[in-house]
Amino acid sequence: MGLRICFVLLLFFLLLGIATPSFLKYDRLDSPGEEGRSLLPRGPDCPFDVENMNYKIVTSQCKRQPNYSAKLCCTSFKKLTCKYRDDLNSNPNTCATEMFYYLRRYGNYPAGLFLTLCKEGNNGLDCLGY
Repeated sequence: MGLRICFVLLLFFLLLGIATPSFLKYDRLDSPGEEGRSLLPRGPDCPFDVENMNYKIVTSQCKRQPNYSAKLCCTSFKKLTCKYRDDLNSNPNTCATEMFYYLRRYGNYPAGLFLTLCKEGNNGLDCLGY
């Protein structure tokens, strides 16, 4: 388990070094803590209110019909997240972990849905224009 965490941190810092500020990094699109139940992790507080974000931006568009549409899901996901990209990309805070908790709670999305659907390039999701 410790080796896995070290690998994830190493991967994160490598990606952090090559990503440009206008992208939401792919490693932040995965929902952490999927191995079992856990409380939201403690860490530095988010500078924005994650609990009261307007998740309807995503949940009203990203639905299984019969499969999730990459265009609808990724566009709505970017509308929700891109204005917070710097905070979501920041490793010390818990913004991304909390956001995925609420997205999964309100949208009942499978783990890794946005990581699987939303691929735009090597740097992550392009947030220009959002």
